[in-house]
Amino acid sequence: MGRIKEITSLKETKFISLYNVKYLNKSNKEKNWTVASRKKKNVLEGIYLEDKKDKVDAVIICAYHKEKKKLVIIKEFRVPINKYIYELPAGLVDSDDNNFESAVTRELKEETGLDVVEIKKDLSCDQVYLSPGMTDESAAFVYCICEGEISKEYLEDDEDIEAILVSKEEANEIIRNKTTPLDIRAYTILQSFSILGEKMFK
Repeated sequence: MGRIKEITSLKETKFISLYNVKYLNKSNKEKNWTVASRKKKNVLEGIYLEDKKDKVDAVIICAYHKEKKKLVIIKEFRVPINKYIYELPAGLVDSDDNNFESAVTRELKEETGLDVVEIKKDLSCDQVYLSPGMTDESAAFVYCICEGEISKEYLEDDEDIEAILVSKEEANEIIRNKTTPLDIRAYTILQSFSILGEKMFK
């Protein structure tokens, strides 16, 4: 028997919903946990109660520009923190995506104007969880090689994004300069890139 016993909707919206999850702790005592999810209640019940496969919600893109020999990052305004923050390009996997790789191509183009040349499958991970103490949201973490010119042409109206190409030295400067916040994934990749550079994508 699974430890989760019941799911109750607290608030459902278009992009994210809140659920109360009744579960048994390690002492077999009944407890409640508030979970944020991008999934509808019936889908979440299938995963929790029927052991159905959990599909990824999003893609996170670690991209290397092959001509400029630089890492691709973005600076985006995020409402929950009321600030611009350094992040990696990312986006939701749509229901009409054949696989997460098509989402990678679409989202990188949309947020940066750049084109995917190669997805490094041996370096990528099909599913990682983003903040499992609060949400079931998961993403494919994808390394890729890209080309083209930075452009804001493909941004949606609600996306306030600046795409940036950074060298090893510039990656180090961003880490040390604490004026703009860093997403944890961007911090980890920038730190690795400042040490390894292009070797990260080999």
